[in-house]
Amino acid sequence: MSGLGNAYWHEVIDVLRSIIPVYDRVNRAISLGQDRRYREKGINRGVSPGDLVLDAGSGFGNMTSILLKNLNNKVKVVMFDPILEMLLNSKEYISSENSKNLSCGVFEVMPFREGSFDAVLCGYCLRDAISLERAISEIHRILRVSGRFVIVDLGKPDNFLLRCLVSFYLKYLLGILAFLVSGKSGLKFKTLYGTYTKWPKNGELYLLLTDKFSKVIMEQKLFGGAIIAVGYK
Repeated sequence: MSGLGNAYWHEVIDVLRSIIPVYDRVNRAISLGQDRRYREKGINRGVSPGDLVLDAGSGFGNMTSILLKNLNNKVKVVMFDPILEMLLNSKEYISSENSKNLSCGVFEVMPFREGSFDAVLCGYCLRDAISLERAISEIHRILRVSGRFVIVDLGKPDNFLLRCLVSFYLKYLLGILAFLVSGKSGLKFKTLYGTYTKWPKNGELYLLLTDKFSKVIMEQKLFGGAIIAVGYK
């Protein structure tokens, strides 16, 4: 079974809670400035005006803010995250009525009825699932017929040499870059490498998605070190 498991998940959540003040700045740096561009691509492929969207693992609203801007506020969004402090910080980033639609919980047990949403977005967060299989199954459950599941995240290349290159960057260079951007607080981002080691290879993730979704389109970026995937129910 893929995922962080219960014990390691709690450790990761504690780290994420402690880096709220520098999270956005460091995330942009370690993605080599591409995180917003990839989020926009995922949104453009999976969301339409008028949709009811769940921003799952929303943090304080990076994905939601881009979504609202790109679709001129013509969507309704529910922000869902396991860290209450992240959700409360969203008011500084989301100025519309959508900032009031907040829900706290985990991927594996979502407090939403079957077939509730037109689209579910996971921006750099599905990797933190306790159980990846259960998370995907739960997201499939809450999507309407013809709903879309959009994933933007780190990728783990199937090619061995490329996988070693991405792993080296995350294990050794990421911490240095995070430190340069935000000082000692940035060093906590090294926990990211642990979540990456438990993340399936791109081909394996594709198969997990096709087990639930009728159609999956996955695009690999940065030599497979980043992915943009859309699953269609």
